[in-house]
Amino acid sequence: MSADADLTTGPLEYRSHEGRMNILGFWIFIGAEVALFSTLFATYAVMFGRTGDSPVPAELFELPMVLIMTFLLLTSSFTCGIAIHEMRRGSLKGLLTWLAITLVLGLGFLGFEIYEFVHYVHEGASLQSSAFWSGFFLLTGTHGLHVLLGISWATLLIVQLRQRGLTPVTSRKMFIVGLYWHFLDVIWIFIFTSVYLIGMVV
Repeated sequence: MSADADLTTGPLEYRSHEGRMNILGFWIFIGAEVALFSTLFATYAVMFGRTGDSPVPAELFELPMVLIMTFLLLTSSFTCGIAIHEMRRGSLKGLLTWLAITLVLGLGFLGFEIYEFVHYVHEGASLQSSAFWSGFFLLTGTHGLHVLLGISWATLLIVQLRQRGLTPVTSRKMFIVGLYWHFLDVIWIFIFTSVYLIGMVV
């Protein structure tokens, strides 16, 4: 039996050799992203506590706001999973609906993060304030930029899905966007625990 004999079965995004290779290539890309964020987390750890004359994190971090941001992002991961499920069912309408909800939740997260950054700067904690705040803004800001990239990417995908429908190509792209979105949620869990929770008690 040839290696491509089963390409007419299974999830649509895996039904071509190109699709399988692209998905594999994206997993390799995720590995590079893990290395990037590992470096940022290490940098933040080295700079932790070096606030100088600027406010300490316990003075500025607010648990309710961080919990809202966490709720929005983790819920968006759930809705993204439902979108993938709808894609697997062959429901374009269901996919577009849940993907749109995912993007709204992601935009809500970004809105709160921007508000948080503006508030911190107003209170005297900026990128130039101290080594600690440089590490904080570099780590969380990089994650925020990745979320913005994911939202932009998914928005363009919605346009393609509306024009072309569910095909092996659009399904592959949607699956990859889903992987990317779940990856950003995992990174946020580490930020939530190692940055915010520890920063509030130390």
